[in-house]
Amino acid sequence: PSSDCVVAEQLCLSDSTCNATYRTLENCTLAKTRLLSLDHDSRVRCLNAELDLGNSSLLHCKCHRRMKRQEHCLRIFWTVHSSMTDGYFNLETSPYENPANEEHWKTDYSKLAALVSGKNCSQLAGDATNPCLRATHVCNLSKKCFRLRTDYASICTRGAGSEDVCDRRKCHRGLRNFFEKVPEDFTKRILFCPCQDEFCGERRRKTIVPDCSFQYNTKPNCLWLLDSCLEDHICKSRLADFQQNCQPVDMSPDGCSLHNHAACLQAYMGMIGTPMTPNYVSNSSVEVSLWCTCENSGNQKEKCDQILGMFENNKCL
Repeated sequence: PSSDCVVAEQLCLSDSTCNATYRTLENCTLAKTRLLSLDHDSRVRCLNAELDLGNSSLLHCKCHRRMKRQEHCLRIFWTVHSSMTDGYFNLETSPYENPANEEHWKTDYSKLAALVSGKNCSQLAGDATNPCLRATHVCNLSKKCFRLRTDYASICTRGAGSEDVCDRRKCHRGLRNFFEKVPEDFTKRILFCPCQDEFCGERRRKTIVPDCSFQYNTKPNCLWLLDSCLEDHICKSRLADFQQNCQPVDMSPDGCSLHNHAACLQAYMGMIGTPMTPNYVSNSSVEVSLWCTCENSGNQKEKCDQILGMFENNKCL
């Protein structure tokens, strides 16, 4: 139980010594978030507090992707690991449990497949050449998949075609809801459906309603996108998860350092609905990217290119 950060926090707060140390760390993290400069004594106090938690269950606690108090859990994790957020490439320790350690989310996909081949075959006639359309129809056969997909689609298309801009924050929340609560048997088929033509590719690219969730009127700098992400506990956590599970390596058969391509795809899905939402760049390829540019990055051009390259040139992904 103590591997869960929420439980670990409760255990710590019930111990007077651990409680005092943890409260010190909370103040340190708050100061860091507000970009306040700490004096020498305060920095030493923060460092000592982090070292004092070495024997606490808080140090090794993790969160679950589908837990109810996810944001609270992630806040605890980053309070304990605040020093990890100093540099971009220090985010490689994911706050999430390894997929293999998480509960297996069972689905009734086999039942739905039987439905598809039986009484609903007329509904799916002609879908053979468009796997994305077929995946959508299969989603519609599940009440939860249909409801949550309809929810985010209606939020993300609000304001389209008029002077009103969509509510990107609500759109992102709806997308995260869909990818967190609907079983992956449905979400993966919708997001990663294999296409042979541009008609199918367009449907796949528009899965996340990119006009609202992905594109701005002008492309922001990728460093700005990263800063927005690091200010958000969920985005920062998903980015850390993505870095850990999608680390590319040349010698691996699947291009992944952890030899787990499925975990990388899961981490990629986790990025959708965050300030660093990625998407397909065209109707005719499976290349993905962030909606940002590295022009005018000054002396941080190399760092900016690395952020963009995580998605554009990632062999593992």
